[in-house]
Amino acid sequence: MAIRFASFEAYKGWLADKKTGKTSVGGIFIATGSIRASAGLGAGTTEAVLVVNPMEVVKIRLQAQQHSLADPLDTPRYRNAGHAVYTIIREEGFATLYRGVTLTALRQATNQGANFTAYQEIKKLAHKFQPDLVELPSYQHMVIGLISGAMGPFSNAPIDTIKTRLQKATAAPGVSAFQRIFAIASDMWKQEGFRSFYKGITPRVLRVAPGQAIVFAVYERVSNLMEKITTTREDDGYSE
Repeated sequence: MAIRFASFEAYKGWLADKKTGKTSVGGIFIATGSIRASAGLGAGTTEAVLVVNPMEVVKIRLQAQQHSLADPLDTPRYRNAGHAVYTIIREEGFATLYRGVTLTALRQATNQGANFTAYQEIKKLAHKFQPDLVELPSYQHMVIGLISGAMGPFSNAPIDTIKTRLQKATAAPGVSAFQRIFAIASDMWKQEGFRSFYKGITPRVLRVAPGQAIVFAVYERVSNLMEKITTTREDDGYSE
């Protein structure tokens, strides 16, 4: 989360108009995932590469393993996250932690692109209908964050579903990542139909949206507080 917001603000600043200091809607979307293209896309790609993908691989492996809690002799392959990382690297190589990184980066990029863009635009709309308010109250930030947080999962559910299945399976020798992705998508379409690409969308939205509501409300409060502290210190410096 820290990487996401820090990189978003950095990309948004780089993409801002030099004269007005403002970032366009397109700039905000791009700043949220593809670093070179444009503030939401960049943030998503950055966090995907640095943190999300390795942790996703470990989480999926831990969740997918099957063992009986009633049988003491039936020990799980991975005891915990640390042991999972060690075992994966030892048996399959370090690169396994970055299996599906392209899909993860694409998911995070579109997710944060949609998330930040929706949040910024709805926030502008809220200010437009309440011109007397200098700052929106926290509950409005939470509502806006809740709505924008739901945008991401709906925008990239197929990508996330394919990515999860790719990371869950062990790599077949001689088969490229693109071939595995195509094979997974093809099997899903043939055997399970279009709806399979949106499996798990409800729990994902219920997990992501409330979290984003809280995150944006806290982010706005902390950001405003830091801005006031900085302004106060600058004023004190000038007065001296």
